[in-house]
Amino acid sequence: QVQLVESGGGLVQAGGSLRLSCAASGRTFSRSAMGWFRQAPGKEREFVATISWGGGTTYYADSVKGRFTISRDNAKNTVYLQMNSLKPEDTAVYYCATDTTEYGMPRAAEFEYDYWGQGTQVTVSS
Repeated sequence: QVQLVESGGGLVQAGGSLRLSCAASGRTFSRSAMGWFRQAPGKEREFVATISWGGGTTYYADSVKGRFTISRDNAKNTVYLQMNSLKPEDTAVYYCATDTTEYGMPRAAEFEYDYWGQGTQVTVSS
């Protein structure tokens, strides 16, 4: 059984920063790609960022490129999302996700992920 627990969300002013964390347990975290997604009120969940199992490859949505950074610490079974220069349109519930494919490439498609966290709310005020 895989468990993912996000933390670090909150309320921040536009232009500010937050760092989200996702702690994984229950399987070998270090051999799987990880992803961050978000869902704003009234909208579908969308891809934000993904990172390969070793951390050497990352992909970002165009909307966050240059502002957000995904990273991971396999020794701590944790993946991070550093969010800088936040905008009101970044307001959403942020989810981390992983899949059961070992040594797979990072991926942006929601359906390719098998396990999801409960989400953490990020609110950016203008």
